[in-house]
Amino acid sequence: MATTVPLKDELDIVIPTIRNLDFLEMWRPFFQPYHLIIVQDGDPSKTIKVPDGFDYELYNRNDINKILGPRASCISFKDSACRCFGYMVSKKKYIYTIDDDCFVAKDPSGQDINALEQHIKNLLCPSTPYFFNTLYDPFRDGADFVRGYPFSLREGVSTAVSHGLWLNIPDYDAPTQLVKPLERNTRYVDMVLTIPKGTLFPMCGMNLAFDRELIGPAMYFGLMGDGQPIGRYDDMWAGWCCKVICDHLGLGIKTGLPYIYHSKASNPFVNLKKEYNGIFWQEEIIPFFQQLNLSKESTTVQKCYVEMAKQVNEKLGKVDPYFVKLADAMVTWIEAWDELNPPTKEAAKAPNAASK
Repeated sequence: MATTVPLKDELDIVIPTIRNLDFLEMWRPFFQPYHLIIVQDGDPSKTIKVPDGFDYELYNRNDINKILGPRASCISFKDSACRCFGYMVSKKKYIYTIDDDCFVAKDPSGQDINALEQHIKNLLCPSTPYFFNTLYDPFRDGADFVRGYPFSLREGVSTAVSHGLWLNIPDYDAPTQLVKPLERNTRYVDMVLTIPKGTLFPMCGMNLAFDRELIGPAMYFGLMGDGQPIGRYDDMWAGWCCKVICDHLGLGIKTGLPYIYHSKASNPFVNLKKEYNGIFWQEEIIPFFQQLNLSKESTTVQKCYVEMAKQVNEKLGKVDPYFVKLADAMVTWIEAWDELNPPTKEAAKAPNAASK
């Protein structure tokens, strides 16, 4: 009996890379039915080899410059933040993005974990950001809303983002890597939960899925890497922006399952150089996002994001001139997004469940 492939024609897999994609062999049973968008970082003259049998398109820096013209300046170079170009050129409703050092993990029974399948489950069932359910995700098999959960909130809201986790090498910052060089995550926690409204989180981009139609324009991974004073904050910047916008538009973000196996640790000394400014700046960035209020006029993701960029310029621009440049790039990103994805009547407009 043939098994159906969920969202086969509605989901793209985006992979940023500087190397041959041999890791796809391990993912073949799960990824082969889907279309891949590969964003090649670094030297565009280098040839990236992709295993036979995959349906893919590959973009290098020359392609990005050709497609976006002067607006290509908003796409990072020599940094995995370039992956967000793949989000922009995709024409699918859903995106799954994964790093090329992420392998198939095994669950406690020894079975291979189909990470993509679990992400799809997370995205296709509601989130519950307004009231915490102590049995975690009430929409999973074997769970439900517990006694005392308001019936008026049980419908939930649309899920915009599914944030997966990692076994083996944890996603630590450089100082933590340096003091715990041998630490490995071996704990498999069978749990999915909605991140409550008003709570920020550090989003990791190496095992991440989202609804491009609901939140895509906010998934900008910022200015990182070559020529920038900061790195390794690309996914977290996108996560903070997305969370504030999801809270404003009445959308949900889930975290937990699925796990992937993160195979290798990056160099903590190299990471420290990249993160050094961010470690200081985040003490200003987090309060900024915690206090950020969007106006009632911001009814689409694009409007929210442009309003947010203005506040980044005004408030974080005082922390460092980098944020003035970043705010400009945020606006450029939205212009480029709208050029490649002309807005339709319902584009990026979310049902505002916050009024419930």
